[in-house]
Amino acid sequence: MELRDIEIFLTLADELHFGRTAERLRVTPARVTQAIKKQERQIGAPLFERTNRTVRLTALGRQLRDDLWPVYTGLHDGMRRAKLAAQGVTAVLRVGMLPVNAHDLRPYWDTFRSRHPQWELRIQHAPFVDPFAGLRSGDVDVLVSWLPVEEPDLTTGPVMLAEPRVVAVAADHELAGRDSVSLDMLADFRHAETPSRPEYWFDAYLPPHTRSGRLLERGPVVRSAEEVLTLTSTGQIVNLFPAHMRRYWSRPDIAYLPVRDLGVLPYAAVWRAETENDLIRAFARIVADLGPLSG
Repeated sequence: MELRDIEIFLTLADELHFGRTAERLRVTPARVTQAIKKQERQIGAPLFERTNRTVRLTALGRQLRDDLWPVYTGLHDGMRRAKLAAQGVTAVLRVGMLPVNAHDLRPYWDTFRSRHPQWELRIQHAPFVDPFAGLRSGDVDVLVSWLPVEEPDLTTGPVMLAEPRVVAVAADHELAGRDSVSLDMLADFRHAETPSRPEYWFDAYLPPHTRSGRLLERGPVVRSAEEVLTLTSTGQIVNLFPAHMRRYWSRPDIAYLPVRDLGVLPYAAVWRAETENDLIRAFARIVADLGPLSG
């Protein structure tokens, strides 16, 4: 089995969707289908159960996924380390950010670079759609994510920051002139919905109900913060954000209002348990030493 075919199989085993697999790997759906059929012919049995609506791993497919994953990640990491060594860099810690306030967290970055000058630190954006995919694909080593994270293959490290929530509304929205709002007041309006994420994780960000039991209606579906802000600015939705959005995404067409009856949103460092290494442990120690930061 060629390395690219292994990558296609493992990505399909993660996505369970031919179209998303093709999009993620930047190939055609036909290429994905071709690779899977070739693997199944070589093995002599189906790896996936397919219907018009669903794709599921067979028992044999699950076994192959579990066997191939450590081999593939080992090869991938080995190639990455070799390229870095050729550039004179010992190792790189890649930190994916779900919040947009990387500047507020500079004490972590600066301390890591000061204590470990032999290592490189890269801070990069992480999408909130399918938030843990980057960790599982090896694109990032640590993810700064809001809590809770209840994934059996992921480890949650120390809390890095905790912020109150604000709601973004159009500048001419009927709520815009208020000093603050309650969740019950927000139940009169629609909120953004996102695809491909754990339900419990998104519920921690946007509760499905207010404390009095009113439903917080979700929809339309969005895939980026820019799309959220466009729908908000035109009055189609209101949207909850951590408080740092008031400073980092200030816009004349949007007002941010404190939500007085919603608790703070904590963010922590999260990583895959099986890829924990010296760099991740060193970063976690720095977060623990400095404690949670405020914006």
